Amino acid sequence: MKAFVKSGLGLLGLALFSGPAGAADIMSEWAGVKAPPPPKLEDVTVDPKTTALLLLDFNLPICDPVARPRCKESLPALAKLLAAARAKNMMVVYSLGAGRPATDIVPELKPLGTEPVFSAGSDKFYGTELEKTLKDKGIQTLIVNGVAANGAALFTATAAVRRNFAVIAPVDGQSSDTAYAEQFAIWEMANSPGQVGKIKITKTDMIKFD
Repeated sequence: MKAFVKSGLGLLGLALFSGPAGAADIMSEWAGVKAPPPPKLEDVTVDPKTTALLLLDFNLPICDPVARPRCKESLPALAKLLAAARAKNMMVVYSLGAGRPATDIVPELKPLGTEPVFSAGSDKFYGTELEKTLKDKGIQTLIVNGVAANGAALFTATAAVRRNFAVIAPVDGQSSDTAYAEQFAIWEMANSPGQVGKIKITKTDMIKFD
């Protein structure tokens, strides 16, 4: 009887920890996954004195019009936002892919000589003076735009939340190789555990200035 009890408990343990027979994984479910509803776009109003506009990795060859036409398509809206930010004397910060010169930034978004440019990997805070530069200027809110949406934009926005910045992410300021990558990045910004409600999803023409 004791042997039977032990054997039964062993089988029960295997059942509990191994999961149901034939349990699906994401690879087997991939084709049937349905996209969730899009996050709500929010009207936002920012204080130019405490807000910075981030333009991340809009440099060649990352924003090449042939290799990444979606990046090229995002430039008119971003150029308009950049002009509005400069008219309000808002801080503008650029980044480049690691090792790229500032001269590679696309002509539509060329930095002024007084605007800081950082070179880094996907998280633009990591290994740079970006956080110090922003906080020294009293910046509390970041308008994050970037390519790739699922690279520099996503990782920098997430890192900003961890550093207690308010983050605004215009959907027409994020681009990548595919629409799916952009969709994933925006969904992740809006729904990632620990930052739900901390990144406002909007469009460039829904941003107003105090």
